[in-house]
Amino acid sequence: MSIFLTVNTLIEKAITAGLIGKEDEVYARNRILALLKLETYKAEKTDSSDGSEIPDLLETMTAYAVDHAIIEDLFDEKEMFSARVMDVLVARPSDINSRFAGHYKEEPRQATDYFYKLSQDSNYIQTKRISQNISYQVDSDYGELDITINLSKPEKDPKQIALEKTMPKKDQTYPQCLLCVENEGYEGRIGHPARANHRMIRLNLAGEPWMLQYSPYVYYNEHCIVLSETHRPMEINRAGFERLLHFVHQFPHYFAGSNADLPIVGGSILSHDHYQGGHYEFAMERAEIEYTFSMNRHPEVEAGIVKWPMSVVRLNSGSMGELLSAAEEVLTSWKEYSDPEAEVLALTGDTPHNTITPIARMRDGKYEMDLVLRNNRTDEKHPMGIFHPHEDVHHIKKENIGLIEVMGLAVLPARLKGELREVESALLGESHDVADYHLPWVKELQDRYQDVTSDNVSAIVKEELGKKFSRVLEDAGVFKRDVRGQQAFKRFVEGF
Repeated sequence: MSIFLTVNTLIEKAITAGLIGKEDEVYARNRILALLKLETYKAEKTDSSDGSEIPDLLETMTAYAVDHAIIEDLFDEKEMFSARVMDVLVARPSDINSRFAGHYKEEPRQATDYFYKLSQDSNYIQTKRISQNISYQVDSDYGELDITINLSKPEKDPKQIALEKTMPKKDQTYPQCLLCVENEGYEGRIGHPARANHRMIRLNLAGEPWMLQYSPYVYYNEHCIVLSETHRPMEINRAGFERLLHFVHQFPHYFAGSNADLPIVGGSILSHDHYQGGHYEFAMERAEIEYTFSMNRHPEVEAGIVKWPMSVVRLNSGSMGELLSAAEEVLTSWKEYSDPEAEVLALTGDTPHNTITPIARMRDGKYEMDLVLRNNRTDEKHPMGIFHPHEDVHHIKKENIGLIEVMGLAVLPARLKGELREVESALLGESHDVADYHLPWVKELQDRYQDVTSDNVSAIVKEELGKKFSRVLEDAGVFKRDVRGQQAFKRFVEGF
């Protein structure tokens, strides 16, 4: 396909997707020709049977730009060029917000459907790369858990890694972080992702300006990020609970949750106040209440302990205000709570250890909030965290257990794709190159499975990987699932 045909096809796809109108065709073509350093144009008829999609066409254009020395053959340079091209085809934030508001007046889901599709069509959501992820569900004692091996984020090439190491250190404070509103339309630079085609929806949450965007690498359906207009650290408090409830009130088909606000149990970005949400039902949402209790000061609130590997208090009420006050009481009590028998200490000196991972949703017309109790204490035996995946499961998952994992979706490293194939080979008695840290697991599986065939080996490994993830969550649970642990959990909730 010639470069002119590539340009024409991209513009045709953009018109079909509704990114631009037919009246924008000439303008868009000229702006893209300018980016390609082309001063002339040759009309070529597009082929409707051609299967190329927008990401494919962008790859072709980017390769042309590299071949003709328009950009360097570096990952970030190519990302910036691709985003620059799509920026020509995406409306300005004011137009998008106006359209979103128009759809919202009709129905909230219609508004998010519009913005989600736009974020995909604009290639901000990396649909082609996301399709490479390995995803499936496995049965567990807690319902069907989601397993994802994340292959969507491409590795930086060695040339760029070497360049970044030799680049002089600059005081790069704009944007302050990857979640700041200033990323909207930002060109990008070496070491900071391209955001020229990035757009945000303006929200009002409990009287504060917040932003709605989608994750470029969605881990589940309509995986969105809700971020404060102000760059400030994350903090779990009453105001945060209130914003979560306001969000699900405005978008009742979405859930919204926050990572915890302490190291080890928190998310990857604690410097910017933000939440994650989306249109997806996680296993934790489907989990049942296994013990109910009363909150004496909040008779309008139903409360219970959820059957889940981590320690979850679920609150439900038709009154947002009552639920908010009840959630605040749980948080205040938990932050000060110690139970040495359960290895729970609220403080070491002046250092706090207890916090909460909250998740809000609407259920049958009522407000619901899951409060996942977290503790980030360490000791000599568990230097990465007492309530963190223990060392014997680090070969599968040793990173922080954040909001997404808490709810039952394992986001596992790309290395496992090849490593699990080697595990399968070992179970089949074939030649293999199993990583040393998987060898104890392989030996355990060999002892337990006597009839492994090429037909069932993949299913066996998937099932056992799910069991490992279930163990990961049990390790992160503050009150363990045994009798002693559940008695300790009941001691805590009986205080309400």
